[in-house]
Amino acid sequence: MCTDTGADPAAVAFAAPRAAEGTAVDPVALEPVDAVVITVLVDNSFDALLADTEVATRARLGTGPPVEAPQYVGGETRVGLLAEHGFSALVTVTKGGHDHTLLFDTGVSPEGMATNGRRLGIDPGDIGAVVLSHGHGDHSGGFPGLERWLGRAASPLVLHPAAFTRRRLVPPGGRPFVMPLLDRAGLAGDGIELVERREPSFLLDGSVLVTGEVDRTTEFERGMAFHEALVDDTWRPDPWIVDDQALVVHVRGRGLVVLTGCGHAGAVNIARHALRLTGHDHLHALLGGLHLTGPGFEPVIEPTVAALVGMAPDVVVPAHCTGWRAQMRLAQELGEAFVPGAVGSRYTFAA
Repeated sequence: MCTDTGADPAAVAFAAPRAAEGTAVDPVALEPVDAVVITVLVDNSFDALLADTEVATRARLGTGPPVEAPQYVGGETRVGLLAEHGFSALVTVTKGGHDHTLLFDTGVSPEGMATNGRRLGIDPGDIGAVVLSHGHGDHSGGFPGLERWLGRAASPLVLHPAAFTRRRLVPPGGRPFVMPLLDRAGLAGDGIELVERREPSFLLDGSVLVTGEVDRTTEFERGMAFHEALVDDTWRPDPWIVDDQALVVHVRGRGLVVLTGCGHAGAVNIARHALRLTGHDHLHALLGGLHLTGPGFEPVIEPTVAALVGMAPDVVVPAHCTGWRAQMRLAQELGEAFVPGAVGSRYTFAA
């Protein structure tokens, strides 16, 4: 948790969330869809023995084509999917009998996302846009593999302008870790149309909402205390990670489906923001990283769980950086609404 950004006024100003530019329309008119299917291409774990559920179809042992393995009779085997510390998901919405697909985040390694996509038999030509939840490397690392997989640049790419900020982690008692920095010119040079927005925006014919900057309204979700940004050649506190944004889809008759990358804005802040933006009163599903792992965030687990239980979502799939302690508590308190996540899982929410 972060309670102090230091005495430097410039540091405080930089760390504070900023109002979205332009005229705010609240609530926004999010078009309902008949169904949304979320296929996880990158996550921290792969479990080929997970059982299917009402909403989740799992990738099985033997997923993908055979690979060379001379130690076996026949000289080949099937290895399943790759797991890595990152997140990426394919989002397909169905409206009026037509499917539209976008990619949300790209994972951490150049080839992990694309490799899993190929093994799952996904046609990358269906991807009409890419949304980046924020600029950290475990969500933006897969662009080289994506372009090779597609055979072209994926366009447009929607992201917050602060995603191009040099950042580092300075954990207490640990060595600073400088994160890789996205190159705006490099991305644009690959033929990608960059759409940089702080405010909410729509994709796929008004059926997918990108939240833009998320309102910080809870008293317990206070950002990442050991996160810094390089501003005017000086490392300054950057606990809020203001470029963190989520995807929101309204499934007709069900409510909102919210997809997060790391959830740096706070799981509860994000869910409340999505409900307020759209004027809806029911959170049908929350999926993605909730960033509740490690000693800096474990004190936030209990109030987060309590607030989510109060929202009574139908499905919660905590992934990526949520952490095992938070997953355990969510499983205990949410009951059947808790669904474990894994690479290759396909979640279907239909009207």
